[in-house]
Amino acid sequence: MMMQENTPAWKELEFDFPCETGETDKTGEVNETGAEGEGEEEGEEAQEELFEHFNFVADPGQALLRLDKFLVNRLESTSRSRIQAAADSCSILVNGTPAKSSYRVKPGDEISIVLPYPRRRLEILPEDIPLNILYEDDDVIIVNKEAGMVVHPGYGNYTGTLVNALAWHMNRSNPPGEGEEIRVELVHRIDKNTSGLLVVAKNENAHARLAKQFFDHTIRRRYVALAWGNFDQERGTVTGNIARSVRDRQKMAVFPNGETGKHAVTHYRVLKRYGYVTLLELELETGRTHQIRVHMEYIGHPLFNDERYGGDRILKGTTFSNYRQFVENCFARMPRHALHARSLGFVHPSTEAEIYFESPIPADMQAVIDKWDNYVV
Repeated sequence: MMMQENTPAWKELEFDFPCETGETDKTGEVNETGAEGEGEEEGEEAQEELFEHFNFVADPGQALLRLDKFLVNRLESTSRSRIQAAADSCSILVNGTPAKSSYRVKPGDEISIVLPYPRRRLEILPEDIPLNILYEDDDVIIVNKEAGMVVHPGYGNYTGTLVNALAWHMNRSNPPGEGEEIRVELVHRIDKNTSGLLVVAKNENAHARLAKQFFDHTIRRRYVALAWGNFDQERGTVTGNIARSVRDRQKMAVFPNGETGKHAVTHYRVLKRYGYVTLLELELETGRTHQIRVHMEYIGHPLFNDERYGGDRILKGTTFSNYRQFVENCFARMPRHALHARSLGFVHPSTEAEIYFESPIPADMQAVIDKWDNYVV
């Protein structure tokens, strides 16, 4: 459904944003990858899922204790209600099996919990920014984000973001009661200059259930991209840990030996070949910072006009001036990397029905594809 946005009066809301002290690895300890956004250019942000994963083993002398109380004692600044929401969404496993908050922890129990990133309170100015909302109910909002919009406030971008626009929209469509707060629960995000679909949770239960689906890799996310070069195979998979580059802190890099970074898997399928560039469909198995962009650069096929990863210059083709002018015209028509989050599918957090959304390729990217359709090699 399409929603209209009007003016709210309040200025403060809670929204999900990774802590600046670092991200957590699967042991529950802070790792050394740094906070999301570290070293990035103003206005640039990460394409990553927003959850954290902790593992615990109960001590041999552990007395019987409710699971929620056990975890509250071990997870600093995590409320009991947040832990209970995780249990209700099957995001807490004890010895590999989903457990309720009332479960009594015993010595030697192995406990795993997935939590959405905790909320940090910042002053948000609700802004009357148009949003393309494809669907909304009491639990989720599906937004078709335009290229050029930053998803959440941060350094250099405290206004003009998707969160600012959602603050306006949500207060207008469902004003909070006295003492209540509007909650914008980000589950994932995409880069500023990537267009396409995002799901936003509207309550803690939906937030926890969606975070668990991202963690389990059951969210279906497909992208369309234009990449340099002609691929050898019709289908392929790129696997390689991703971490921040040691040479350029504004970039991510692939560490194929797994010595650092986070495990990342990207599947691709050729949609159309143009000789010098290729139209691809890509499916994310994981959601790491700049994953598609850095994986494509790693295999020698950076995205078309991707300035950060070397796609903003002519990498394939002839030396003829007419061809150079053709490519420059394409760059001018789409002054961003050619990547669009086209489809999104997941299990609804309340109804448990499988739902699926698609977004058409935006006009700037379609115009470049049309140019290649008509170009004679």
